[in-house]
Amino acid sequence: MAQFFEVHPDNPQPRLLKQAAALLERGGIVAVPTDSSYALACHLDDKDAADRLRQIRGVDDKHHLTLLCRDLSELANYARVDNRQYRLLKSATPGPYTFILEATREVPRRLSHPQRKTIGLRVPGHRVLQELLALHATPLLATTLIPPDQTEPLNDAQEIRDRYERQLAGVIDAGACPSEPTTVIDLTPMGAGEPAVLVRMGRGALAALGLG
Repeated sequence: MAQFFEVHPDNPQPRLLKQAAALLERGGIVAVPTDSSYALACHLDDKDAADRLRQIRGVDDKHHLTLLCRDLSELANYARVDNRQYRLLKSATPGPYTFILEATREVPRRLSHPQRKTIGLRVPGHRVLQELLALHATPLLATTLIPPDQTEPLNDAQEIRDRYERQLAGVIDAGACPSEPTTVIDLTPMGAGEPAVLVRMGRGALAALGLG
């Protein structure tokens, strides 16, 4: 049965977030609020948890999972970023964007795209998730919480609890999230002098990236 943590969206209770972080450390999958929608998150280095996360989400190993990072300095440990890419990232983080970048050796091979060796990364702007990441001390592996039989992400914690309480270790309720997924931008072409590519239009505006 999933533990249910009701936290204040602007001033989350550290005691509750520490309990949620402990679930992640023990290999649990936790539904977390973000600045786009709810997401499923687990420990980066736990293969079993990553496999269960994919199973719940209904995706295979070709689906990009995302690393949730606290800031750009942390992101740089897991992706190769040149000056042009960094300037674009800086203009839009934290925020509701996922960026596809070339993975470094710090990313376990099983987590990067099997053909392209790329990884999705984002720096979320949600206060609760930022504080959870600080307590966890390393990035979390995540995917937007879209049920296999639906096309829209879930944004209500109670609905998530009712649907997934036997599959999740915990649900963090910080109120309803926006009902749009992140905007996904592939930055890997920029490494060859080409423009970034829009993969999915979501909540993040393109104007903030200078892509208009």
